[in-house]
Amino acid sequence: MISEFIAKMLKTATYKLLKDGTYFGEISGARGVWANAKNLEDCRKELKEVLEDWILLKVRDNENVPGLKIKFDRRILVKNA
Repeated sequence: MISEFIAKMLKTATYKLLKDGTYFGEISGARGVWANAKNLEDCRKELKEVLEDWILLKVRDNENVPGLKIKFDRRILVKNA
């Protein structure tokens, strides 16, 4: 489920070749998810890592991840006394 979501988001990424010869990539709809690297492949790799971290932080902070629905049973979070 999450790997499919990541693949879907990466397909929406846009990349630019900057004047200094490096590549810049970003994913619209995922504020703050961007990467910059010397070549396109490294930029894609870094962008994927940033996206993964972004998702984990959103889940940790109980924030909405646009386009991703995570369902879990809250009862398992309660310790049996």
